[in-house]
Amino acid sequence: MKKNTICILLFTLLFNFSYCQDLSDKNILIVYGGYEPHKPEKFADYVEKWFLEKGANVSKTSDLKVYRDLDKLKNQNLIVQSVTMMHLDSLETSHLTKAVASGVGIAGAHGGLVDSYRTNTDYQFMIGGQWVSHPGGKVKFKVNMLEDDLTRGLNDFEIFTEQYYMHYDPNIKIIASTTFNGEIYKWIDGVEMPIAWKKRFDNGKIFFISIGHDPEEFMQEENAWRLLTRGFLWAMQ
Repeated sequence: MKKNTICILLFTLLFNFSYCQDLSDKNILIVYGGYEPHKPEKFADYVEKWFLEKGANVSKTSDLKVYRDLDKLKNQNLIVQSVTMMHLDSLETSHLTKAVASGVGIAGAHGGLVDSYRTNTDYQFMIGGQWVSHPGGKVKFKVNMLEDDLTRGLNDFEIFTEQYYMHYDPNIKIIASTTFNGEIYKWIDGVEMPIAWKKRFDNGKIFFISIGHDPEEFMQEENAWRLLTRGFLWAMQ
């Protein structure tokens, strides 16, 4: 029994250490813009502060032309994007997808990742899903954590925000979910939808969480923030 207890404690320490690592050798690019009610700059500021506190090398921009510089993109360990709608041209799309395919991670939340560049199917193929509706606008719903390394020790919770209905790639690994009721549209009663997923795109990793219509949601719900930041670390490995 004593041996088993020691093993559990060691595992817990090693698991927690992986999320408390020094990031001084990591390059992070934060790209934000688009639909202002999503407060993309505020989200970018929160993320920048967190990475700087961990010693990472952070650059932040609202200029999508950054995606034209393939060498700069490939020099990143992670791209955090908070861009709702807007437009990428063919060169920007090509360089972004090539960088991720080469091993650069990309991560984000809410419309900043799955409601970007609505007509850009190459981008959507990489990310793994696309927002299509949020029935009822902001509603109260439950977030269910599913079994995964990224969700270990995190709790299910209820939140009042937009409950995203999405079209998504069956190739994603869903790590948190929600279930719709039929109050707005009776035909979606009982539909289970991803809240967070991870996936691969060639050598790159993608992490997404649908919470974050207002970035303050991550400050108010610890489990959401912890899942987001764990996703960042996973995507850059």
